[in-house]
Amino acid sequence: MGRKPSTQWDFGELFPVAETRQVFSVTDLTLRLKKLIEKEFAKVLVSGEISNWRLQSSGHAYFVLKDANAQLNCVLFRGEDGVDRAFLRDGARVTLGGELTVYEPRGAYQLRVTSAEVQGVGALQAAFERLKAKLNAEGLFDPARKRAIPAFPRRIGLVTSPTGAAIQDVLHVIGRRFAGLEIVLVPVRVQGKGAETEIAEAIALLNRWSAAESGAGGKGGMGARETGPSGPLTHPLTGSLVAPRLDAILLTRGGGSLEDLWCFNEEVVARAIAASAVSVVSAVGHEIDFTIADFVADLRAATPSAAAEILTQGYVGCAGFVAAAGQRLRQLMRQRLEWSRDEWRGLGRRFLRCHPRRRLENQAQRLDDYTGTLLRLARGAIRAEQQRLTVWSRRIVALKPANAIHRRRAGVEDLRRRLLNAAKNGLIAPRTEVSRLSEALRLLSPLNVLERGYSITLDARTGAVVRSTKAVSPGQHLRTRLAQGEIESVVIAPSDAKAP
Repeated sequence: MGRKPSTQWDFGELFPVAETRQVFSVTDLTLRLKKLIEKEFAKVLVSGEISNWRLQSSGHAYFVLKDANAQLNCVLFRGEDGVDRAFLRDGARVTLGGELTVYEPRGAYQLRVTSAEVQGVGALQAAFERLKAKLNAEGLFDPARKRAIPAFPRRIGLVTSPTGAAIQDVLHVIGRRFAGLEIVLVPVRVQGKGAETEIAEAIALLNRWSAAESGAGGKGGMGARETGPSGPLTHPLTGSLVAPRLDAILLTRGGGSLEDLWCFNEEVVARAIAASAVSVVSAVGHEIDFTIADFVADLRAATPSAAAEILTQGYVGCAGFVAAAGQRLRQLMRQRLEWSRDEWRGLGRRFLRCHPRRRLENQAQRLDDYTGTLLRLARGAIRAEQQRLTVWSRRIVALKPANAIHRRRAGVEDLRRRLLNAAKNGLIAPRTEVSRLSEALRLLSPLNVLERGYSITLDARTGAVVRSTKAVSPGQHLRTRLAQGEIESVVIAPSDAKAP
């Protein structure tokens, strides 16, 4: 500046000499600012939300840390091994540690990140992913170890809060779809500190109780001694102790935040589900909620109501079949009766064709034919001889030789006697053969066997002859035919022991 005036008439220097001033280059100013910033903010902790996450091919990551009013450029170099990058992504709320510096080419200050911590839900999500990766590496999520849920469960264990909305949804759906499904409730807390321990103990308790061999009602079985975290195992409607042996265990609760559902993400719950001998159905939260229990369980249902529908879908699916079963059974019985009637008629016709009486009648008819043939032949032979005798008589009468007549007469008499004897002997042999065949038929006849004290056992329903104990079963009706009458009987137990 110019000289200051001393009086009112002194106007000072109208053209002062230029003052001495300091001018920085961009590089100099940037370096001075860099030194100042790095000196004042050598180590800082900054919290905010990650955005614009970019991972370069070099392995370095660049992103922006922002809050409601400002943003800070950040760089994470590849060599920072102390930072877990698995949970650094857009939208994650983190607390970053590092050094504040200036990047000269752009003249922008940035945070060189050396440590990172996930905040709030992000920390829970990080723990979730770590446990998920650990259990998956151990094979707890392997589909090969998951068991099928019974299509028609008769009794299930229910692990949930007795005052929550989930139990009301489950009971309402089961009551509407199949009220006969028995439910064994183990009341537990499903939120807050210690809830995971109660859930794990409840699953283990249901497994021990299901494995009990004695009945309920305090007769020495576990049904009268075992108690859950809030009391004994009882029916949710009647309040009475029920018999052991469960078909499935339903682990459920309603929706909520990640913090509310966190007890189902604890390792102790996952281990209890994996160790369960009874199939476990997990229905935690809503459709979009996933927990560690869902991955370990044998089946995951989107909601408590969906789980109840899955457990009762076998009964609902067969309702139409059961409704039509009566008509179908009547139709099958009529069809079966018609088949049995036709089969019985066919067997009757076969029996008539194979009856010993029919065979005897055929043999008797053949015997009559043989007898008639023999008599016809004998009569023909006699007529022939009579004709020959007549011829010779005429010739003798014509010659009239007395001695020759006497001799010839004697010869004729002898021939006649021999002829009669031959005819008689010819009839004796066929009659003897017929008698022999008749006696053989009599000996081979089943009626003759029955006369000796034997019997024939038949299936009372089909009429088939029973030849082995393997052809009968307990409760089967039999009909035993004796020489005189028949006996109806029922099989108590077949025996394979051989007669001496």
